[in-house]
Amino acid sequence: MQDLFGETEQETEGKAIASAPLAARMRPRSLQEFAGQQHILAPGKLLRRAIEADRLPSVILSGPPGTGKTTLAQIIAAMTHSKFEKLSGVENNVAEMRKVIAAAANRRRTSGQRTILFVDEIHHFNKGQQDILLPDVESGNLRLIGATTYNPFFYVNSALVSRSQVFQLEPLGVEELEALIDRALANAERGLGEYRVQMDPDGKRHLAKLSDGDARKCLNALEIGVLTTSPDASGIIRFTLKVAEESIQTKAIVYDRAGDAHYDTISAFIKSMRASDEKGAIYWLAKMLHAGEDFRFIARRIVIFASEDVGLADAQALPLAIATQQAVEFVGMPEAKIPLAHAVCYMCRAAKNRDAYNSLGAATEEIEAEKTARVPERLKNKHFPVNPERPL
Repeated sequence: MQDLFGETEQETEGKAIASAPLAARMRPRSLQEFAGQQHILAPGKLLRRAIEADRLPSVILSGPPGTGKTTLAQIIAAMTHSKFEKLSGVENNVAEMRKVIAAAANRRRTSGQRTILFVDEIHHFNKGQQDILLPDVESGNLRLIGATTYNPFFYVNSALVSRSQVFQLEPLGVEELEALIDRALANAERGLGEYRVQMDPDGKRHLAKLSDGDARKCLNALEIGVLTTSPDASGIIRFTLKVAEESIQTKAIVYDRAGDAHYDTISAFIKSMRASDEKGAIYWLAKMLHAGEDFRFIARRIVIFASEDVGLADAQALPLAIATQQAVEFVGMPEAKIPLAHAVCYMCRAAKNRDAYNSLGAATEEIEAEKTARVPERLKNKHFPVNPERPL
């Protein structure tokens, strides 16, 4: 079919794809291209088996941005030869929902083709909107794939959750993001293969680390870096660490999560809290977060510090540290920085008492150095026959 300007639908679609951002152009088209999520998509895993056997129920995909929720829904629709319809929990209203549902029912009745309804940010639908989906999900008029960045057990209607399989998508690893970068640089049709790009390993690693597991963020930073960097005299675009820093707007700092800088920095962080050096502790906290340190690791160290160093001097330190650990799991990054800073300031200002830790250490040394002591008679558990006529 041609439009008013004489272009076919395929030509129009081709132009739209060509002008789309790199992350959209490089969107995987098959499970083989899909990056990450091997815990649910590796051969033999439940979701992979259900897709390949075309026995997929309605599902809810939960995970951070850029982990592939929309892409996975499109791949499922393609593999199961289903019509793909998309709604947004932010943008679409009840009338638009009913129109899509009615079309799905008619499609199934007339052609037998099934419909996959993808609802992005489904947690933004109110209870009434979510309830509208229930009858058609149950009858099989459509298969629902809901996507949310929140915990669906808290933010999605329980009736809808009970009728769906819930899968958690995880942030992509650094190596997975580096592989995506390599693929984009090599792909001349959809990626940046037409450019002669020489990427330094530290530049690639910086982009992958600072993207926080978000493939979209990583590829968009790569594209802007390539398109805004002038080639040298030989026509080569040199993507250096400096270019990577500018592309993702984050300066690289010396910090290796598996090396000396990791242990040195966490040591400085703990010693600053121990010395009640609030300014210093916050600095080391900021450095770790800026470098991409796992916020859960930092929260664990605060919990240990609250019991080991603050100890008996402040009974509220440990409960606050535990609350911080739960809070960062609940809100995730970047907001997790706030409760972490709160807890660090509290630990710095709290009085310190290591009596419990020191007592345990002394007892352990005694046990290791000497023969284990027998339990004194007065401390043993005594068993006496109970006289039913005489109350205890």
